[in-house]
Amino acid sequence: MPANPPASGDRDPRWRPEQQFTALELPAACRRWLLDNDSLTARLIALDAGEFSVRRLYQGWQVPLPSEQTLLQVPPRQRALIREVLLRLNERAVVFARSVFPISSLSGELAHLRKLQNRSLGAILFRFPGMQRSPFELARITGDSAYMAPWIHQQEDAWARRSCFDIGGKRLLVSEVFLQGFTPWDAALPLHRSQRGKVSAAIGGGKQ
Repeated sequence: MPANPPASGDRDPRWRPEQQFTALELPAACRRWLLDNDSLTARLIALDAGEFSVRRLYQGWQVPLPSEQTLLQVPPRQRALIREVLLRLNERAVVFARSVFPISSLSGELAHLRKLQNRSLGAILFRFPGMQRSPFELARITGDSAYMAPWIHQQEDAWARRSCFDIGGKRLLVSEVFLQGFTPWDAALPLHRSQRGKVSAAIGGGKQ
């Protein structure tokens, strides 16, 4: 499978803080899932809607998108490790996830994140008791958005969210696009026993 093209400003969705979305723009069912602060991996597994799996699409060193540089507070031309995966239920793609790891964050207890392969990042991050997560930013993107690789394109628009994680002062950014295959918008959030990180406005990054 071909690698993604170099990152550019044309690929960057129009992200907005969650509080800027009105009830008309963001229906209650969507709001429940998009603003849930628990592990999405654990939520998907708890749905009991099929076998959960992760398929890695791409991993490599790139210059992050402009808004990603701002949130992570990294220099404009500094490369970061970019990882893009599909979260699947019974091999049906339900979420496209993009993670950005600054080089300064891939050391010590997080060094192993370089070698995740087809493992879930969320299942690892929520094991850290001191983990903090920034408030969500949301975007409504077109099904053929250049933010996603062409082989993921779909007919319908999609909701996306992103937030920064801080573990011992090391930051990384995770974005998740809810694809057409994700259907349980109206379902209640399933219960699970994952560890929940603390939401902190202090790690929200700079203004865009």
